[in-house]
Amino acid sequence: MAEDEVTPHAAIHVPVLLGRCLDLLAPVLSRPNAVVVDGTLGLGGHTAAMLQAHPDATVIGIDRDPDALRRATERLGADARRVHFVHAVYDQIPYALEQAGVRAVDGFLFDLGVSSLQLDEDDRGFSYARDAPLDMRMDTSRGITAADVLNTYSHGDLARVLRTYGEEKFAPRIASAVLRERERAPLNSSARLVELVRDAIPAAARRTGGNPAKRTFQALRIEVNGELDALRNALPAALDAVRPGGRVVVMSYQSLEDRLVKQAFAEVTQDRTPPELPVPLPEYGPSFRTLTRGAEVASPAEIAENPRAASVRLRAVERLLRESNEGEVN
Repeated sequence: MAEDEVTPHAAIHVPVLLGRCLDLLAPVLSRPNAVVVDGTLGLGGHTAAMLQAHPDATVIGIDRDPDALRRATERLGADARRVHFVHAVYDQIPYALEQAGVRAVDGFLFDLGVSSLQLDEDDRGFSYARDAPLDMRMDTSRGITAADVLNTYSHGDLARVLRTYGEEKFAPRIASAVLRERERAPLNSSARLVELVRDAIPAAARRTGGNPAKRTFQALRIEVNGELDALRNALPAALDAVRPGGRVVVMSYQSLEDRLVKQAFAEVTQDRTPPELPVPLPEYGPSFRTLTRGAEVASPAEIAENPRAASVRLRAVERLLRESNEGEVN
């Protein structure tokens, strides 16, 4: 999954940081009867590679998009027998584990953001490069659409969404333009929204940073799908559900997601001994250790092969076999 737009001919699904993810999860996938959760199954690229490399492993594949579950099942072929497919948002981890008949697992993989399937489907409205109805729901069977947000939110609420989730500094101007437009007719076209955003942003600001509508589309998608709330709930649930020695790997594609991952991982990898005590106490020691130095990024070679890897940030942690004061892994 990734945030950057690419042209349709370049939109062949290539899993981001596939080799690195396999390396990080290999120690737990190699365990007898290993179970790993792919919390964002999508088209199943990462899961397919995990199952092929580890014939005894099982994957719990979660996705809120029924079409993604269907296509992943087809892609995996015979290996689909080793996957428990769960139709749910990825923060519904207790429900997914219950459906698979397990209470704890050996690892988690989260590949956040909009999936290749969703971005490349013209009628989903995720892309600002092609005209489509303004839907943007990852699960088209429920919830509000991007058009609902644009046509019903107040100026203040719409500006807040654009500023908070899109980090758009011209949010009030764009919100004003949306309200003027919807007085004439409901705003339902992605192409019209792109045009409206472009016209609302000063010309000088349009000359750099790619398509000026990118931040608006990101903000609407996050609002429609409750993505940051889902991530806030999913991270502690995953950390709680992983066995000793188990690993949690997360790939994010924008700063809001990466900040939440960084904070959640920091909480479980830091010593919590009260500062007034002279020495660290085992009961306050970290329960996880970091497996990456900060956030890892894709290499120039991978970005050249797969443009959707350009903005990825990968972080990973491992549950300690016992509480200790171990530091980062080199």
